[in-house]
Amino acid sequence: MALADYAEDAFTWERSTRRVFRRGTGPAVLVIHEIPGITPAVLAFADRVAELGCTAVLPSLLGKPGGGARDPRRLTSAFGRLCISREFNYFALRQASPVTEWLRALGRQEHERCGGPGIGVVGMCFSGGFALAMMVDDDVLAPVLSQPSLPVGLTCAHRRDLGISNEALVRVKERTAAGTCVLGLRFTWDSLVPAERFARLRNELGDAFVGVEIDSSPGNSHGIPLWAHSVLTEDLDDAPGHPTRAALEQVLQLFRTRLLAPS
Repeated sequence: MALADYAEDAFTWERSTRRVFRRGTGPAVLVIHEIPGITPAVLAFADRVAELGCTAVLPSLLGKPGGGARDPRRLTSAFGRLCISREFNYFALRQASPVTEWLRALGRQEHERCGGPGIGVVGMCFSGGFALAMMVDDDVLAPVLSQPSLPVGLTCAHRRDLGISNEALVRVKERTAAGTCVLGLRFTWDSLVPAERFARLRNELGDAFVGVEIDSSPGNSHGIPLWAHSVLTEDLDDAPGHPTRAALEQVLQLFRTRLLAPS
């Protein structure tokens, strides 16, 4: 499917307005794109969400929707916006990015619009941790942290940081103790997603955190490059038996179990 196959409108909250694209019917899944924006690979993942029986909801936070991920000018523009915008916490510790408040409001609207037991949220790269921050709301039933990269891992404290406040972490732990599962995805040699971050998630959430860490070390059996980063999009290999395909199926199964099975 192409972007033209998605319905478009705008969502405004607290004087902030952004474009939102939707496709499908059923419970909502927010697909929060990576850098540089809503690319064909992000759309391909959203298509699978819609084909599953959910409504794929794609907010546009950066860049021009629909362009390719490898366009140097598009990448430069997106990185520039990310670095200067006050809506994204690039280095701050124990703080959620302010944009997550807008996303929470969008999630509440989409739950009301689409119905179902709740919503799913998939964050990718700079938005990976947003799914965790949104768990303070009860309607987030299926959070997925795909290569959560913020805050940037400058120090040991940054590499362990989860991108949420201490108060929000308490709430997340209450949610997981009550039965909500958190799914995390990363490549093992991806320096943008420190292993310490996943270790912290396991320590804080216990068995409620399912960390999928795909071997991308030198000479790995699947030929995954050392620079692999985007598990569900640019670096997805759809061949049966490939670990990224297995990770994709795990994400879709989470949505089946948490969003579709109860109804």
